[in-house]
Amino acid sequence: MKEKVILGMSGGVDSAVAAYLLQKEGYEVIAVHFSVHNTAVTQKELQDSQRIADKFSLTLYSYSLEKEFQEKIISYYLTETEKGKTPSPCPLCDDSIKFHLLFQEAEKQGANYVATGHYASISQNNICNTVLLEVTHHIHKDQCYMLYRLTPEKLKRILFPLASLEKAEVRELARKIDLFVSEKKDSQGICFAPEGYQNFLKKYLANKIQKGNFVDEKGNILGEHLGYPLYTLGQRRGLGIKTKEICFITKIDPIKNEITLGSFLSLMRDKIQLEDIILHIPFDRLKDMVLLARPRFSSTGFFGKLKKEGKEITFHYFEKNAHNTPGQHLVLFYKNYVVGGGIIR
Repeated sequence: MKEKVILGMSGGVDSAVAAYLLQKEGYEVIAVHFSVHNTAVTQKELQDSQRIADKFSLTLYSYSLEKEFQEKIISYYLTETEKGKTPSPCPLCDDSIKFHLLFQEAEKQGANYVATGHYASISQNNICNTVLLEVTHHIHKDQCYMLYRLTPEKLKRILFPLASLEKAEVRELARKIDLFVSEKKDSQGICFAPEGYQNFLKKYLANKIQKGNFVDEKGNILGEHLGYPLYTLGQRRGLGIKTKEICFITKIDPIKNEITLGSFLSLMRDKIQLEDIILHIPFDRLKDMVLLARPRFSSTGFFGKLKKEGKEITFHYFEKNAHNTPGQHLVLFYKNYVVGGGIIR
């Protein structure tokens, strides 16, 4: 009897090729598609998912997770933005929405495994002696950063069929097997804000989108901003004012609706506090390791050590950097292995 695997089917080329590869390896593939809002785009994704499922003779289950997504992701995004932070909802969604659904379906269907079309690898034989995500792709393409919240217990039951492939190889394989999605563009930006995050915030945080002051680090008024939720720490473009020197946003005060502008040096940090932390290796072991910390998806990372200061867990960089934005995720690596992470506070 073939082993069952529950595959997340998005309607794109990655999950389509993942279905093909899993079948080729001898698995019984059951496809699951979910939507978090009802739009023409999501309807098209469902239609494409069904066409892919039909091509490979797969059963496709479709779910609407609009309520769960609103409660766990959108509410979080809006609440954190109101605090003057720049939340990154995707890692939370991958763990608490996407993989949560796949594992639920696995229990229903009696499947041992779940799978997705992520570009990520899993290591079961590593120096940490546990099941961990391992970076094997070019760091800007690898998706381990987004999946850092997946625990070793979950990873034991996850398959990533695209682990050894690059995007160009996936598209070429899709052409060879005559998949209609071989040239389909990748989704960009925040999925629940296709019109752009500023328009989304103007709609849902209208009461907070009010003009306020740009000030310098001494409190002198420099000009007027359009509403603090529309800006992010470290931003220097799109401020709408002229200054004698290049200025960056160094502080956002939601109570005063005030944004402070200063020099690049004002953004430099060698220590940050973390919250909502997930560690895949005990802290007592991690604290002795030199770790690479990536404070954003595009970052190649900075070395340092994890420490406890009272009840706080902090990360101490060996060298200062200006990449740490409250609300973003700091993902920790030992060598090429994902050992944990948290949200920059």
